[in-house]
Amino acid sequence: MTGPGASRSGQLNAATGSCRSLPKSIWLLGMVSMFMDISSELVHCLLPIFMAGVLGASMLAIGIVEGIAEATAAIAKVFSGAISDRFRLRKMLVVLGYGLGAVSKPAFPLASTIDLVFAARFVDRIGKGIRGAPRDALVADLVPPGQRGAAYGLRQALDSAGAFLGPLLAIAFMLWLASDIRLVLWVAVVPAFVALLLTLALREPRPPPAASAPRERLHLRLGMRLPRHFWLVVALGAVFTLARFSEAFLILRAQDVGLAAAHVPAILIVLNAVYAALAYPAGAIADRLAARSLLLPGLGVLVIADVVLAIADSPAIALAGAALWGLHLALTQGLLAKLVADAAPEALRATAFGIFNLVTGGALLLASVVAGWLWSTFGAAATFSAGAAFAAIAAAGLLLHRPQGPAAAGVA
Repeated sequence: MTGPGASRSGQLNAATGSCRSLPKSIWLLGMVSMFMDISSELVHCLLPIFMAGVLGASMLAIGIVEGIAEATAAIAKVFSGAISDRFRLRKMLVVLGYGLGAVSKPAFPLASTIDLVFAARFVDRIGKGIRGAPRDALVADLVPPGQRGAAYGLRQALDSAGAFLGPLLAIAFMLWLASDIRLVLWVAVVPAFVALLLTLALREPRPPPAASAPRERLHLRLGMRLPRHFWLVVALGAVFTLARFSEAFLILRAQDVGLAAAHVPAILIVLNAVYAALAYPAGAIADRLAARSLLLPGLGVLVIADVVLAIADSPAIALAGAALWGLHLALTQGLLAKLVADAAPEALRATAFGIFNLVTGGALLLASVVAGWLWSTFGAAATFSAGAAFAAIAAAGLLLHRPQGPAAAGVA
């Protein structure tokens, strides 16, 4: 068969087959992400309740802790990305980052004050920051440009599967251990160390001949060598992040509408089930469509998700909002990673991911602090209504702005 129908069929078969044809190291990176996310999300889905209910922290304090934690990870990514590019130490930095994530986990159940929780989150996010940019650059190193969307989508799908299983285990152990949050937090230690062990089996490709040539010293001007197209992607990422604050507020919203503490992790189970199921298909589609075709629907879905969460007056409605939030993440997160990889020169790829994550981490800090202040001052509905308004403004800006020149190739 020939013609448009055959072409579409061939593209569909290529998208399906590309998952099986991806290198084993991509699958291994996904498994590492999955086990660490089982651990991290088990902690994350209980931590807001632990901070508010057990340690007596305010909503503003929770917003500050979550925002600073993510901003810390973003800052660390800049340095680890530059070091990864300078010395080609992708695997070593990935192992170090996952190691810090693993050793931080016992500190959460041991914490007796908000300060100790903050310290544990700080170490955990430092680890995330160290591993993030080298890992994302390693994904791009392992596959050709035509498979990058699929590769990032697969890694994100496995990561999200862990983010689904973590809250599921949290519910199971909360019910089994009579809602003893401290005991349940100890469960998170096991998958974290499994992830660390798996990183030791990673293999990174040999650097190209140019990588053995003398390299420039590390300095801030390295970022100025990145093309204009890259900075457009950074701006897009910042706008998207400002429209979306920490998922800790989804957990608090679930409790706010009546979910018992043992069942609150269900909000993240629903979110990540949708995210895991759709991240790879969205990534494969991103290899074939212009970015705007997914970015605009992604922002539209976020607007609807925030509106649903703002008006939620029952657990069922809150869970529906979480499902829409997961769809938004599936449509946008892997695509943004692909855009960074496509825009950055190979020699500065990890540096580019570090800068991208620094800017989006700062945006997340601002968004989370504002969300905490709005919740404390005006209530939960105001927090999600503001998120919907900003997402709508971002979507309108993206719809009206059509970049010219090289930038248009990746975003238009």
